[in-house]
Amino acid sequence: MTDKNDTNNHNQEVKLFRELMGDVRLIETDVRAPNYKKKPKARARFTREEEKSVLKESLKTDIDETEASSGGAMQFQRAMIGIRTMRKLKKGAFTIQGEIDLHGMTVSEAKTNLRVFITDCLERGYTCVRIIHGKGLGSGKRGPILKTKVNVWLRRWDQVLAFVSAKQVDGGTGALYVLLKKL
Repeated sequence: MTDKNDTNNHNQEVKLFRELMGDVRLIETDVRAPNYKKKPKARARFTREEEKSVLKESLKTDIDETEASSGGAMQFQRAMIGIRTMRKLKKGAFTIQGEIDLHGMTVSEAKTNLRVFITDCLERGYTCVRIIHGKGLGSGKRGPILKTKVNVWLRRWDQVLAFVSAKQVDGGTGALYVLLKKL
């Protein structure tokens, strides 16, 4: 019974199709669609050597570490930070919302503690903090090791917008006022 209905439906569809296509004629031509070549296989934009070269270049510091190692004042600002903001920061006119003292820490401890401190300050919505790195007087001939490292780290962290050496009353060249991004 079902087979008879299926055959009937099929025959009706074929009949309807032929009626609708009755005036359609086949166009005879030798013109064919162009034979498109296959797309080339995807390949890496850089060779391994080029990648290594780019990585090596990105890890280089263009930071003048002599300014930090000489015990001088430090300053850094991203392009978006204006002159007025920097003047205000240098004057110590921003409210210090947090502070960390890195004295006596190893370089590894200082980096870890500083990263945790910055992250915590960002989560709390702090925009200006003080970082005490010391003047490096205890480092002898090696100079201010933490001061130099903090200078490099802060410049690399996108969350840091600007920093300047603190006023004498707040630690002078042994401390920094740091402006942070708002989350």
